[in-house]
Amino acid sequence: MSSSSLHIIVIGGGIGGLCLAQGLKGAGVSVAVYERNPSSIDWLQGYRIHINAVGSRALHECLPPVLWDAFRATAGQSSAGFGFITEQLKDLLVISEARMTGQNTDPVEGQYPVSRIALRHLLLAGLEDVVHFDKTFERYELQPEGKVTAVFSDGSTATGDVLVGADGANSRVCKQYLPQARRVETNALAVGGKLMLTPEARAWLPRPIQTRMNIVIPPQKYFLFNAVFDHTYASREDLSELSSNLRAAGLDPELLFADTSNYVLWGFAANVNAYPASAEALSGPPLQKLVLQMINDWHPDLRRLVADADPATVAPIRLKASVPIGPWESSRVTVLGDALHNMTPIGGLGANMALRDASSLARALSAVQRGEAQLLPAIHDYEAGMIKHGFDAVRETLANTRRATADSRLERGMVRAWFRACNALPFLKQKMFAPHEPAPSSP
Repeated sequence: MSSSSLHIIVIGGGIGGLCLAQGLKGAGVSVAVYERNPSSIDWLQGYRIHINAVGSRALHECLPPVLWDAFRATAGQSSAGFGFITEQLKDLLVISEARMTGQNTDPVEGQYPVSRIALRHLLLAGLEDVVHFDKTFERYELQPEGKVTAVFSDGSTATGDVLVGADGANSRVCKQYLPQARRVETNALAVGGKLMLTPEARAWLPRPIQTRMNIVIPPQKYFLFNAVFDHTYASREDLSELSSNLRAAGLDPELLFADTSNYVLWGFAANVNAYPASAEALSGPPLQKLVLQMINDWHPDLRRLVADADPATVAPIRLKASVPIGPWESSRVTVLGDALHNMTPIGGLGANMALRDASSLARALSAVQRGEAQLLPAIHDYEAGMIKHGFDAVRETLANTRRATADSRLERGMVRAWFRACNALPFLKQKMFAPHEPAPSSP
C-alpha cells in the first residue's frame, strides 16, 4: 500500500491526549493538541497515580527512549506489595511486589508510583510545537471532502483528517459524537488527603503504611486506601547522564525533576448515606474532623494518618462512572480514556486505560500513515478494543466500589475470612491474584 499523510487533531492535553501525541509524533504523524487551560503550568495538579504494567507498556511504546528513561527516574520507589488489613492494622492478606509483577524484572512490565504533575511535565516535553493552550473546544464540523474541523470559543478553527476527543469525563467531543453516552453518580462519596512524609511522620508511621499500598477493611460501611509516593532518584551518576541526554534532546531536566515531594496518599470512602447531608460541601479541617469521627474506633495510627494530613489537600469527591454503550459506526471522529469510559478511582485503573487507548490509537493511525491499513477500518478496530477493555474496567471498578462501601457485616466478614484463607494457603493466593492483572480485587 502507498503511504498517506495524516494530520490528527487531539482535543484535550491530559495524560491520554499527550501520550497519543508523543506516539504520533514519534511515528512521524502530524498532530496538534488543543488544551483549554491557559498554560503548561497552571493546569497541572493532582495526586499520585499508580502506573501498572498496562500503562507502563503504553508509555514505553509511545515515548522516545530519553523520556522513557526520565519516566523511570522520576517515578517513586516501588511499593513493597499490596496489603488488605483490618482497621486495627492486622494483616488479612499481603501480596508481594514479586507476585504483583509475576517476578518479571523487565522494566516495561513494571509497577510505577508516579506524581501526576511530574508525569504531565514529562508528557509535555518536546511537544512545544504541538500543544496549543487556552483553546476551549466548542464543536466539530465534518467537511464534504472528508476532513474534520474543530471550532474553538475564541472563533479560531483547526482542520485535520481525524479528531480525537481526549477531553476528559465531561467531554464535549463525546457529547456531540455519542450523545447516547452517559455518566452517572454512584452511591459512594470519597474523601482524599495527603500526609507529607517528613522525618517526624516517618518516625511514627507504621512500616506497612510507609512502604506499600493498603486497603483497610473494617467490619462494615467504610473503606480506606493508602499509597505512598516516596521519591528515589537513580544514582547520582545515572541522573547526571540522564540530565545530559535530556538537554541534548532540547528538554529541561530541572522541570521534569521539579516535583519531588514525598507523601502518603489516603482515600476514605463510604456510601453517601453514611455521611451527614452537608458532607459534600465541606473541605479541609471540618472534613478531616468528620472522617475522624467516622473512624473513631480505628487504630490510633490510622486516625493520625487522617488527622495530620495537610488540610489544603483534603476534599470530597462524589464518585461517578460511565454507563457502558455498544459499538457505533466508526468515522473520522473518535475518543479515548475518560471521554467515554470514565470510572471510579477504586482500583486505580483510569489513567492506565487512557494510556492503553492512546498507544493503541497511535499504533492504528501510524499504520494508516505507513499505508498498511485503511483509515476507517483502523479506527473501527481501535474502538472495538477500547470499548471492551474500557468498559470491562468500568465494571470492575464499580464492583470494587460496591464492595468497599457495603454495609453488610456478613458480607464484610466473608471477605475478611476469604483474605485470611488466601494469606494462609498459597494456592488460593495464586488463584486469586494472577500476575499482570490491573489491580487486586475482592472475591
